[in-house]
Amino acid sequence: MPIEKGDIVRIAYTAKLEDGTVIDTTDEKIAKEFGIYSEDYRYGDVYVIVGERNVVEGFEEDLIGKEVGYKGTVKVPPEKAFGEYDPEKKEVISIARLKEKPRPGDRIKVGDRVGVVERVIGRRAIIDFNHPLAGKSIIFEYEIKEKVEDIAKKIEAIFMIYTGMEVKAKVEGKKAIVEVPRNFHFVPYAPLNKVSALARIFKYLDIEEVEIVERHKKAEVPSFEEVKEEKAEEKEEKTEKTEAEAKEEKTEEKGKTEDELKAEIIPEDVKS
Repeated sequence: MPIEKGDIVRIAYTAKLEDGTVIDTTDEKIAKEFGIYSEDYRYGDVYVIVGERNVVEGFEEDLIGKEVGYKGTVKVPPEKAFGEYDPEKKEVISIARLKEKPRPGDRIKVGDRVGVVERVIGRRAIIDFNHPLAGKSIIFEYEIKEKVEDIAKKIEAIFMIYTGMEVKAKVEGKKAIVEVPRNFHFVPYAPLNKVSALARIFKYLDIEEVEIVERHKKAEVPSFEEVKEEKAEEKEEKTEKTEAEAKEEKTEEKGKTEDELKAEIIPEDVKS
């Protein structure tokens, strides 16, 4: 059966620019080959709910009408990828608003917006708030591996899409029981993203109730001594910064307004 809106499919893909530059892929080997590998990224096939924009619009549209096993390529224009480039989205800000002097290419956060430093002129910086891929066509080479049919598997796929975590689900009538990992509530944003997952379950599946289960076994629960030791190690790591460094940072921030502290350079290790 052809893929339709509302279907959940498992796909593999590699995204490139028109000059052949690989910008994203589900294949770990390709990521390493083209120098875009990240230890924080989960490689392997991904699930997509067709119609929910889990991938860019133009790519999603190309999935519709295809069948499992399809392999192909689609060129997605800017307006259906990351948008057209808008020169009006450039702004000039005073570098006094930043905790450290910016350099061209730095990504910085100003309020709730993220931009890239284009140029630094004296005490001012020109920030481009366009998406880094705005104005570019993206070429997707992809394969449709599976169309998920089983309701329990659909629930597991939905949780993977929105929380990034593997869960176990079973269905009893119109009730779903979802067992989440023991660390589920400690993973940043997972509990919040759970709400997004539940919304899609109720939207696309004939489910009236979802029970979330966090299961623990005696043998898997660490002893009080182990927890205490782990906490001590964490505390030791956090106090590696000397009092002199902490005092220096405090001095630098003293006197800055709240608005000034809203602008910050995004460290290299958290760029995406």
